Amino acid sequence: MTTMAVVLMGALISLAASSAVTMETCPSAGTPGLPGIPGIPGRDGRDGVNGDRGDPGVAAQPGLAPQRGPKGGQGLPGGAGKQGQSGPRGPQGPLGVTGPPGEPARVGAQQQSAFSVARATTENPLRATPIRFLSVITNVNDDYDLNTGKYRCSIPGTYYFVFHASAVNRLCLLLKVDGLVSTSFCDQLDVGNARQVFSGGLSLHLDAGQEVWLETNVFRGMTGSLGGNSVFSGFLLHAN
Repeated sequence: MTTMAVVLMGALISLAASSAVTMETCPSAGTPGLPGIPGIPGRDGRDGVNGDRGDPGVAAQPGLAPQRGPKGGQGLPGGAGKQGQSGPRGPQGPLGVTGPPGEPARVGAQQQSAFSVARATTENPLRATPIRFLSVITNVNDDYDLNTGKYRCSIPGTYYFVFHASAVNRLCLLLKVDGLVSTSFCDQLDVGNARQVFSGGLSLHLDAGQEVWLETNVFRGMTGSLGGNSVFSGFLLHAN
C-alpha cells in the first residue's frame, strides 16, 4: 500500500467517526404542523371517446307476436258523474208525415155541463167561506166539488146559476167568481123562527178554469131540515 492510499484510508475513517458522533448527538424531531387547506376542486374532464357499437340482438322467431295477458277481473262500479250542461237547441226538424184522419166528432158530446147540489142541515154556514152543500143531485163532468163547495168551469161559455135557500131569520148570499162578488141577494125580514124560502139567479160568462161559489156575510140564517133543502144549481147555456 502506498503512502497516498494510507492517507486516504485514514481520512475516510476519520470522516465516518465524525458522522457517527454527529448522529448520536442530533436533537429529537419537532411537533407536526397543522393540515393544509383543501384545494379548489378541479374541472370536469373531457368527454371520453364513444365506445364500440354493440353486437345486434337476437332476431325474433318468425310467426311469433307479443302475447296478450289474461283478462283482469271486473272493477268496482264508479260513482255517478255530474250532470252535464244542456247543449244548444238544435235546428227545427222537417215536418212529419201527415197522420191518418181522426174519428168524427160527436156533436154536443163534450159541450155539456150542469150541476145541482142540496144542503139540509140545522147548522148555519160559516161566514165568508164557500158554502158546502152535502149531497149531489146532478153533476155532469164532475165540475162541482163537494169538498170545496166550488164549481170549476171546464167548457168556456155562458152559464146560468140559481139558488133556492131555506132560511130562518135574516140571510145574505154572495155569488162569487174567482173570489170577486158578482152579485148579492139578501132577505132581512125578521119574522122570528118562521121558515121562509128565497131565491136568485144570474147569467155569467166563464172562461175555462174559473170558479163559482156561494158565501154568506154576517147574516147566515141558511138552515134546513129533511123537509126543507137549500139547492144550488148551474148549467151551460151556450159554449164558445
